[in-house]
Amino acid sequence: MPILPPLEKDTGWRLFLRTVIGRAYPRVVGMQRERSWLFFEVMLPTLAVAAYVFVYRAMRAPEEYVGFVVVGGAMTAFWLNVLWAMSSQLYWEKEQGNLALYIIAPNSLMAILLGMAVGGLYATTLRAAGVILLGSWLFQVQYAVTSLPALLAVFALAMTALYGMGMMLSSVFLLLSREAWHLSNLAQEPIYLLSGFYFPIKHFNFWIAASASIIPLTLGLDAMRQLVFPSGATLGFLSVPVEIVILSILCVVFLVAAQGLLGYMERLAIREGRLTESRR
Repeated sequence: MPILPPLEKDTGWRLFLRTVIGRAYPRVVGMQRERSWLFFEVMLPTLAVAAYVFVYRAMRAPEEYVGFVVVGGAMTAFWLNVLWAMSSQLYWEKEQGNLALYIIAPNSLMAILLGMAVGGLYATTLRAAGVILLGSWLFQVQYAVTSLPALLAVFALAMTALYGMGMMLSSVFLLLSREAWHLSNLAQEPIYLLSGFYFPIKHFNFWIAASASIIPLTLGLDAMRQLVFPSGATLGFLSVPVEIVILSILCVVFLVAAQGLLGYMERLAIREGRLTESRR
């Protein structure tokens, strides 16, 4: 009987890439198997969008505000995905008993979370597109894209920085243990306000808007609105090139911080051997 050669183990970037694909696969496939989720996750945000649209029209606000609401309502899907499927992910894995397996596996936590981010981004993009298409059809929103490459660049940078922040917060939430659930609930509505999901952040005081810009969706939304609505530039907080530069900086900061915090968590688990146990 011939002797088979030993299997070659994946290491380095190959292991990283296979881990990303392996963790993204369940979320992509799960979206296809649970199609009822798509209906509810498109219809419920659309109802929230409709409420703001009727308020703005009752106030006789400029018609562009209706478009602002539709785009902002679609982007809430990304924030909720980061908050519940990224920031709280390691905490939920700990509760389910999977975190120890992630720690002892030869791949990095960064690759595991990145795979979850890629799979979640695919599913969430479908939901956001559904909200925009349905909201635009219901409320007759008119768009005027001035630069498609700039729009795609803003979206890519905003998503990279946002999911990088989610990876960073996953370590913080894990350290806080049960308080992660309360922090997730606490952060949801304030972010809706500070990120300007339903109105331009230019209406804030300058320093409040500048402080809120630490959240990638704040500048991402502001730049996208400037690029897709005729009067968006007049209601923008900063110019689009400046916001692209800031988003690029946030990408680097959050990804580097995420890598550092996840590495600290792995070292802590190896050194103390009780990361998955109560630390109190």
